[in-house]
Formats: sequence, C-alpha cells, structure tokens
Amino acid sequence: MSSVLETTMYTVAQLFLLPTLLLIAALFLYAFWVLGEFVMLALRRRGGAGRPLVAAHRAAGPAGLSEDELDLRAHKLMEGPRIASRVTPLLGLVATMIPMGPALKGLSDGNLAQVSSNLTVAFSAVILALIAAAITFWVANVRRRWLAEEMLEIARSRSQGAA
Repeated sequence: MSSVLETTMYTVAQLFLLPTLLLIAALFLYAFWVLGEFVMLALRRRGGAGRPLVAAHRAAGPAGLSEDELDLRAHKLMEGPRIASRVTPLLGLVATMIPMGPALKGLSDGNLAQVSSNLTVAFSAVILALIAAAITFWVANVRRRWLAEEMLEIARSRSQGAA
C-alpha cells in the first residue's frame, strides 16, 4: 500500500514539472514587462505626469475619490507585481524539487547524463524564477512608495481646499 502511494505521488509530482516551467517562463517575461512599464512610468513622473491616483482623483470631479476608493485603486495597481514577486520563488522551488527525484535516481543507477540533465532543468528554473521575483519585488516596492506619495499629495490638497 505504501509503495503504491509513493509511486502515485511521484507520478503526480512529475506531471507538474511542465506547467511549473511554463508558469516560470511566463512570469519571467511578465517581470520584464513590469520593468518596462516601470521605466516608462518613471520617465513620465519626471515630466510631471505618471501619477495614476492623482489623475483618477481629478477625473472623479470636484469631490474626487474617497480614501477607500484611492486605497482600492492603489491595491489594484500593485496586485500583479506583488503576487508575482511572491509566487515566482515558490514555483522556482517546485521546479527545483521535481527534477531532484529523477536526478537522485539517475545518480544511484550511475547514469550521470540523467543527473546532469535533471539538475540543469532544476537550477535553470530556479535562477529564472529568482530573477523574475527580484525584478517584480523591486518594482512593487518603489511603486508602493510612489502611490503612498500620491495619496499624501491628495490628502494635502484636500486639507488645503478645506482651509
């Protein structure tokens, strides 16, 4: 009974390697998309534009957006990079661990080519995942600060308008 369960778990785990690698590849590309978006936003901010919360607040009319609405918009803007920065390293760990089983089996069988092949997949996947996570983590943190600055700017404009 135990060996059937172990074999089943091994087989199921192996089925997740390809989807995990595809997700890591997609998140790697997404990280560079986010980085490009970030650079464009930084350039626009230098020119005085590129402030999505301020723009949405002004577009909402004389009353503007409530604090809750601004907070919700900020969370929506941060959602993608924030989730990617947390999920990508987990997928990298999964993509590292799945090939380790066949690599260890190949090592015990004396098949060094199988060991090499599996370790190449494992380490390549984790490296790409960590690069993607680092990019999205950095972008998310800087954008979080920018959005906080915008919320302070909006709060100051409200207090000056009330005075």
